[in-house]
Amino acid sequence: MTKEKFDAIVVGAGMSGNAAAYAMASRGLKVLQLERGEYPGSKNVQGAIMYANMLEAIIPDFRNDAPLERHLVEQRFWIMDDTSHTGMHYRSDDFNEVTPNRYTIIRAQFDKWLSRKVCEAGGTVLCETTATGLEWDSAGKAIGVRTDRAGDVVLADVVVLAEGVNGLLGTRAGLREVPKSKNVALAVKELHFLPEEVIASRFGLTGDEGCVIEAGGTISRGMAGLGFLYTNKESISLGIGCLISNFAETMERPYALLDAFKRHPSIQPLIAGSEVKEYAAHLIPEGGFNAIPRLCGNGWVVVGDAAQLNNAVHREGSNLAMASGRMAGEAISIIKSRGGGVMDKASLSLYKTILDKSFVVEDLSKQKDMPSLLHTNSPNFFTTYPQLISHAAQNFVRVDGTPKIEREIATTAAFLRARSRWGLVSDAVRLASAWR
Repeated sequence: MTKEKFDAIVVGAGMSGNAAAYAMASRGLKVLQLERGEYPGSKNVQGAIMYANMLEAIIPDFRNDAPLERHLVEQRFWIMDDTSHTGMHYRSDDFNEVTPNRYTIIRAQFDKWLSRKVCEAGGTVLCETTATGLEWDSAGKAIGVRTDRAGDVVLADVVVLAEGVNGLLGTRAGLREVPKSKNVALAVKELHFLPEEVIASRFGLTGDEGCVIEAGGTISRGMAGLGFLYTNKESISLGIGCLISNFAETMERPYALLDAFKRHPSIQPLIAGSEVKEYAAHLIPEGGFNAIPRLCGNGWVVVGDAAQLNNAVHREGSNLAMASGRMAGEAISIIKSRGGGVMDKASLSLYKTILDKSFVVEDLSKQKDMPSLLHTNSPNFFTTYPQLISHAAQNFVRVDGTPKIEREIATTAAFLRARSRWGLVSDAVRLASAWR
C-alpha cells in the first residue's frame, strides 16, 4: 500500500467519517477509509437519535435498508428531584408521516451499514488499522498518514480527520489542542432488553413508533449533565452524562450515577424486568461554538466530534457530524473537479465557507454563551431549581387540610430565598440572553 496514492484518506468510520467518505466516493474520488476497530461501529457504542434530513442529503433512499429502530412521535422533557419529575410531553400524529423526521438507532449497527454504502460507492475501508501520524512534505503540507501496519505510509491529496473528540492524530500534529475537560462530557449507557410488546405498552406506542425522555435535575448531583432514555424496537438505551471536569472535581463515579438514575422511582417502572446486555461509555464534545478548532489547513480538514461540532443545548451531535462530513466531502470533490486542484489551505477553506453558511455554525454561534452559563451555574440549574419546581408543584396538588394560602406563602418564601441566595432573576436573564 505504500506505493498507492488516494485522492483522500478518511480517518475514522463514525458518522462524520462515513458521510465524508461516501460523499467523495459517490462522486468518483479514490477514497481510503481507516478504522481502528474490528469493524465500522465496533467502537461506537452510542444509542442515538438520527435526524432523517441529514442522511437524506447523503443517501436519499436510506429508509429502504438502513437499520432503523423506531421513528419518534413523542418527546418528553423531565426536571427531576430525588423522588419526582415535573415534565412536558409533546406527541403528535404528524410524526407518523410517510418519511419520518427522527429515528432511534443503535450506532454499532448503523455505522456498519453506512460504511457498507461507502464500499458500494467505490471507497476502500480498511479496519483494524490505526493512523499513528500525519505524513508531511517539505513545504508543510499533509500528504498522507502513517499507520500501525509495520510503519506503513499511505499517501493522499488530502486527509479528513474524523477521529472523534479524543482523536490523537490532530493533537499530535499540533492542528488542535487537547480538548479541555470542561468542554467534554462522559456519558455512560446501558442497553436494557425487553419484548417489543412490553415497550409499546409502557410508552403507549404502536408499530414502530418511538418515545424519547431527556431529563435534568438532581440526578446529576449538582453537575452539568443530562439523563436520557431512548426506545428501540426490543431494547431501551438508558444513560446519563456529565462534564469530565465535574467528575474530576466531585469524584463521582459515572456508573454510580447511572445506577441511581435507573433506580429513580420515575425510571424504574419503565425498565422493570429488563435484561441488561451492554454497558458502555462515550465522550461527547460540549464546548460549543467557542471550542471549535481550526477546521482546515494544508492538506487536511477536520469534521464531526473532532471539530467540536455538537449542539449540546438541542442534543444534536450525529446530525452535525453527518452534515459536516458531507460538506467536507463535497468541498473536496469540487476542488478536485477544478483540474485536480491543489488541496492547500486556501482551496480547502471552501469547506469552512460552506459550513459557516450552514445551519451547523449558525445555530452554534447564536447559542455560544449557553454552555458556559449552564456549566458555571450548574448547582443552580441542576439542583436548586429542580427542587424548587418540585416543591411548588407538590404544594399545588397536595390537599391535607392546610390552608392554600399557607402553602402559597411557603412556596413564595422558598423562591425568594433562592432569588437572594442563588441569583434566580440573574440566571433567568442570562439564560434568556444566551438563548437569543
